[in-house]
Amino acid sequence: MRYSSFAVLLLLAGCGQATDPGSNQTAAPEQAGLMFDDFNYADADALFANGWTARTETGHPGIAAATWSAEGISTHEAPDGAQFGIARMSSITDGSGTGTRHTQICHARKYLYGTYAARVFFRNEPTYGPDGDEVIQTFYAISPLAAPLDPDYSEVDFEYLPNGGWGENSDSAMWTTTWETFQLEPWTKVNEYSRVPGDYAGWHTLVMNVTAESVRYYVNGNVVGEHSAAVAPEVPMSMNFNLWFMPKGADGSIGPIDSTEPRQYQQDIDWVLHVEDKLLTTTEAEAKVAALRAGGQRAVDQVADKGLAAYCGL
Repeated sequence: MRYSSFAVLLLLAGCGQATDPGSNQTAAPEQAGLMFDDFNYADADALFANGWTARTETGHPGIAAATWSAEGISTHEAPDGAQFGIARMSSITDGSGTGTRHTQICHARKYLYGTYAARVFFRNEPTYGPDGDEVIQTFYAISPLAAPLDPDYSEVDFEYLPNGGWGENSDSAMWTTTWETFQLEPWTKVNEYSRVPGDYAGWHTLVMNVTAESVRYYVNGNVVGEHSAAVAPEVPMSMNFNLWFMPKGADGSIGPIDSTEPRQYQQDIDWVLHVEDKLLTTTEAEAKVAALRAGGQRAVDQVADKGLAAYCGL
């Protein structure tokens, strides 16, 4: 959720043909730590009472002077394509900072290597108001930036841009970025990223296989990014979703459309899964979720606390 850019560009125009590798690519312990949430909550308060935090800290990324607020977080009965309830992020803008509310939810800072997976619903258009804003819909894990160009900074992320952005054209695309570090002033980034053009509206299963040697990203079992040990995570991260609007000038972005009419974008989350120190294929991750659901499990957290303060600021 940061100004995606290029230390290494991996443009995977044909990567839809590549799929999950076999599950024997890991030296995982037999009993890996497990986190699973089906987002089966009566309301947002119940969500927040079960380990999730809404971002309220202002600042990077997004439109300057915008707020980050729990007002945009809600839970709902499951629509078609989901089960047992969903969490929804709703972000609004009129193009100005004071008229913009970004949305983010975060889970404990205790995740590092293994499999991250989520089933999410992306939208190409606002639920009301004019279309065209460079909006970013995400699933990612991140650590705090202790200092500018902090060498231990860690971040892995999916970003769906339905209206373009990051200096590219207005076509929709899935971006995946793995960060070694960055600083805000002057803007400096060290990362590897991949951009796969295409329409990703609707329900999709996102998977990240994260090790110290590489990070691989999959959408519905198809690889959309593979990044090296040079940028792989090194410290525990929080696990997050957010929805925000790109400011004008961010790596060549055009920013909000020229309209003061309010508009709202939404992103839905059916479930999220983390299996510590074990690399699962998309099929295996979905089977794990199905087994948990069949056993009546709606929220499980067996990942050990790492003794780190909760973090929901990036």
